[in-house]
Amino acid sequence: MADVKICGISDADMVKVAAEAGADWVGFVLVPQSPRNVLGGGSARFEQVIDLLLAAATNNVRSVVLVSDPEPAILRGVGGTVMPDVFQLHGKESPEFVANLRASLPSSVEVWKAVGVSSRADLEEAARLYRSADRLLIDAKPPEGADRTGGHGAAFDWSILQDWAPATPWLLAGGLTPHNVAGAIKATGAPAVDVSSGVERQRGIKDADLVRAFIAAAKSQDYEGSHEQAKHMGTMARREGPLRRIWRALRR
Repeated sequence: MADVKICGISDADMVKVAAEAGADWVGFVLVPQSPRNVLGGGSARFEQVIDLLLAAATNNVRSVVLVSDPEPAILRGVGGTVMPDVFQLHGKESPEFVANLRASLPSSVEVWKAVGVSSRADLEEAARLYRSADRLLIDAKPPEGADRTGGHGAAFDWSILQDWAPATPWLLAGGLTPHNVAGAIKATGAPAVDVSSGVERQRGIKDADLVRAFIAAAKSQDYEGSHEQAKHMGTMARREGPLRRIWRALRR
């Protein structure tokens, strides 16, 4: 059984669906190039973000704000009323940037670093460079020429994860669906999984039934149903307390 993050949610109703189905995190994308972007413009820039953070708090599910090479104003602006539980960095942020952000936030707020990989060497380098991150999110490398670093729904060769045991906790992402997630967990030993496009009925729009099916499969004790589907792609605590938090201004 793995922890589950449903990413790319854009409405409060889906936050509730995911929470009631047993999701451990819900993710909100603040990347203008993404079809799942919830960052507005002008005076309403953060309104939807704050509404979604409040929805997560109300439904007692941890919130993740996904940013890519963010400007300081974006990081400061997110926490007008509530603080996310996690900042997920999905760009080309340096190890120094990750360390500085980690140092500037309350200890109750995690910093995750997403890394695109295609080889064991990529994994080892990520674990070495981003030791200050609270978690690593292991994803496929983006297609050549892509305008964003994640959210492409592509898998990588899961066999590179065999016997990988980094000191930093991690999540598996990339190409996961309700049909293959249980097999992926069994093949890789992933302690947590992340999905976005794999639970959508159309690009950027989550499907409630797919969200429920994904969470049920990831948390099932019986992995046999999807293990065979996963093999061809490679062998490979919930924190207590309310989620409402007052923003502390970043020092850097």
